[in-house]
Amino acid sequence: MRAVQISAPGGPEVLTVAELPDLTPGPGEVLVEVVATAVNKADTLQRRGFYPPPPGASDVLGLECSGRVAALGEGVEGWSVGDEVCALLAGGGYASQVVVPVGQLMPVPAGVELVHAAALPEVACTVWSNVWMTAHLSSDESFLVHGGGGGIGTFAIQLASAMGHRVFTTAGSAEKLAVCAELGADVTINYREQDFVEVVREVTDGRGVDVVLDNMGAKYLASNVSALADDGRLVIIGMQGGVKAELDIAKLLTKRASVIATSLRARPLDQKAAICADVVAHVWPLVADGQVQPVVHEVMALEDVARAHEIVDSSAHVGKVVLTL
Repeated sequence: MRAVQISAPGGPEVLTVAELPDLTPGPGEVLVEVVATAVNKADTLQRRGFYPPPPGASDVLGLECSGRVAALGEGVEGWSVGDEVCALLAGGGYASQVVVPVGQLMPVPAGVELVHAAALPEVACTVWSNVWMTAHLSSDESFLVHGGGGGIGTFAIQLASAMGHRVFTTAGSAEKLAVCAELGADVTINYREQDFVEVVREVTDGRGVDVVLDNMGAKYLASNVSALADDGRLVIIGMQGGVKAELDIAKLLTKRASVIATSLRARPLDQKAAICADVVAHVWPLVADGQVQPVVHEVMALEDVARAHEIVDSSAHVGKVVLTL
C-alpha cells in the first residue's frame, strides 16, 4: 500500500510517500480502501514530533478517512465489502489502506460526495462529543467557538446554528469572518482587532455565553472564563496558545462555571464507538438535510502532502484540506 512517511521530525519537507506492506483486519476490525483523508492540526504536530500516536495505533499520519470496505475481520457484522464509509482513526489515514475498529466506522451521510466525506469524522466527533455530550449545550443557550475559519470552527458554527443556538466566533481576517457569518455565526469577532470578552459582554448585556469551545489553551484561559455566563462551561480541546496559565478560582466559584479539558484520539475504543454512534444518530441527519456540510478548502493528491501541510501550518485555509489516493 502507499502511505506517507515522516523521515524525521520537522517541516512539511520531511513527508514522503512510500510503499508499505498491505494490511489485514483483526477480530472486530474492518479493512478500508481509502479514497480520501483530511489534514488536521494534530497531524502537523505529530510531523514535528510533538503528538505521538497512542500505544498500538499506526504511526502513519491521518485521523480520518473515507473509502470503501475491502475486508471484514472476524466477528464483524452489519457491513459488507464495497460499502462506502468514513471513519474516525487514531492514525493511519494517509495511506491507501487502513484498519478501523468497527465501532469507529460510519456510513457516508446521504448527499455527501465520498471524497468530501473524509473531512467529516474528526470534526463531527470532536464537536458533538465536546459541545453536546460533555458540555451539554441545551436549548436557548449561546455558544462561542474560537478559530471559526478552521475545520472545527466551520463545522461547529453550522451545527450549533442548525440546532437553534446563538453562535459567536472568532477569526483573524475579515474574509474568514464573512465565511463564518455565511455558515450561521450570529456574532463574528476579529481577534486581531477586538477583545472577544468585551464584544461578548456588550452583545449579551453583560451576561456572557453558556459554552465556549477553545483550541488555544493557556493564552485564552482567563479571557474564556471572563466570557462565560453563570453556570457556563469552557471546554478546552487544544493547546495552540500554550499549556500553563493561572486560573481565577474565585471567578469560577462566583459563576458556578466549569473548565473541562478533553482529547479524542487516545480515548478507549468503547468511548469512541459511543461517540460515532451518537454522531450518526444526531448529526448525520442534519448533514443529509444540507443544514450542515463539510467545508473543503482544497482537494489535492496524496503526493502533494507537503504542500497540504504548508497550507494548514499557515492557517491560510478555510475548512479542511483533503488528500485523495
